[in-house]
Amino acid sequence: MTERHFVGEVADALLCDRQRAESVIFAVFQELSHRLTAREAADVAAQLPTGLKRLWNVGEPLSGAGEALSRPVEKIHRAELIERVRQRAALPDDEEAEGAVRAVFRALQRLFGSPRGREGEAWDVFSQLPKDLKQLWLDAARH
Repeated sequence: MTERHFVGEVADALLCDRQRAESVIFAVFQELSHRLTAREAADVAAQLPTGLKRLWNVGEPLSGAGEALSRPVEKIHRAELIERVRQRAALPDDEEAEGAVRAVFRALQRLFGSPRGREGEAWDVFSQLPKDLKQLWLDAARH
């Protein structure tokens, strides 16, 4: 999946323009990437098209070898992730923020070639999420 297709898929799901979709993708990427270990975040980044990789890696410290340095995982749960996405993307309420998270999760799963959100790289992401975020990840695959 290309960056253009990914952004278009999110824009279509959210009924918004591409610029707004990129803002939402950035917000979700930032929160999700910090919820994963540095190693897993780097694995996800490696599978993203170049433009999306830039959105994923914003603010991520890199070592000389190009791998993310060790950093603590932000152990946030569903409500906090949704609240952070709402604030970062300037969404009006948690319901829209949750829809935005689902849209980006679904596009990521499609990019990973994972129709159920549990195959390949999608499984690696899923396995690092707490139970409440696992449910949100799986809900995204069903829509």
